[in-house]
Amino acid sequence: MEAAPDTTEPRWLDPDEQQQWYAFAYVLIQLPAALEARMQHDAGIAHFEFVVLSTLSAAPERTLRMSELAQYAGSTLSRLSNVVIRLEKRGWVRRRPDPSDGRATLATLTDEGTDTVTAAAPSYVDAVRGLVFDPLTKAQQRQLGAVSQRILGALDAPCPTDLAPPGATPSADLG
Repeated sequence: MEAAPDTTEPRWLDPDEQQQWYAFAYVLIQLPAALEARMQHDAGIAHFEFVVLSTLSAAPERTLRMSELAQYAGSTLSRLSNVVIRLEKRGWVRRRPDPSDGRATLATLTDEGTDTVTAAAPSYVDAVRGLVFDPLTKAQQRQLGAVSQRILGALDAPCPTDLAPPGATPSADLG
């Protein structure tokens, strides 16, 4: 039996929602590009490489399964694998089979990788502060966090701050 076509009218965005959406969508395009340019210029690494390194720096024992790392980095496993291969060639990450499940691969941040992410972190924090936090009031910063958490919840996506146990300090301290 053929399913009946959906005849419900879409919930179109009203003019105010359209304005908010376009502003937010443009931020989603412009902010990563600005961070990429800054990281390439200041640290000589791609923004996504920094995200991978800093995510590992926050993980217990600086190690995550590749599938978990992909999830926290907002990446496909394929894209992540290509980047981790490059990072491994630089000596910043080491991969090995997961001893608890040979089908899975662990990625571990090396000491050299820790040095790299620690050296790049001040430039990254400066960029984030200048592009995101400084233009906002403290109340708006809190709202940004709350809104982001709500959107992540709707996406069923983990927040990278969930990586480390409470009170843990990642080796690439971004605070």
